[in-house]
Amino acid sequence: MTDHVTGKALRVLRAICEEVERNKDYLCELDAALGDGDHGISMAKSFHAVALRLDGLGNAPLSEVLQAVGMTLISEVGGAMGPLFGTAFLRAGKVAAGKESLTSSDLAQMLRAAEEGIVQRGKAQPGDKTMLDALHPAVEAAQRAATEGATIRDVLRAAAAASAQGAAATKEMVAKMGRASRLGERTLGHQDAGATSVSIILRVAAETVSAQQT
Repeated sequence: MTDHVTGKALRVLRAICEEVERNKDYLCELDAALGDGDHGISMAKSFHAVALRLDGLGNAPLSEVLQAVGMTLISEVGGAMGPLFGTAFLRAGKVAAGKESLTSSDLAQMLRAAEEGIVQRGKAQPGDKTMLDALHPAVEAAQRAATEGATIRDVLRAAAAASAQGAAATKEMVAKMGRASRLGERTLGHQDAGATSVSIILRVAAETVSAQQT
């Protein structure tokens, strides 16, 4: 059962790596309006390293896969993004520890743990125009869906939809954290690159899991 769960997770992670690469230029464009314009490059580089790391994890438990992804992101991504995304995967991996299969509730808890890790590490809150503005609504949507008895596929779909809305909503926010905060009101009208990366990751996860179940 562990190999089955790990196999599905590896397909999701590989799809994420490919989509991050495809969106490299777009993420750089978003970041150029608010930062130094290299977010897409950093994300593509880091997830390329993740893709290479996945090749040796086919027989590992899911928790070890997520831990390996987290450590790779921390070591490969420059600036604040590496530790933040890496922490998210590390915390999710802790929730998955010892589990040979995942329930919808497990998935919601993994997303919640990822958010809590990012808050603790980055000190941001929803509304600060950061990746949390895509992740927090995704966590809330996932929790509601899981509580209502939704399948893992539908929990992911709910999370992805909420994340996309959250990322788009950052256009109406003033940045309060990081380099972008120096621009103040000039950040209005621009979508946050980190939030967009979160929405891409969750969208691909939902699409890949849905494809596996059809």
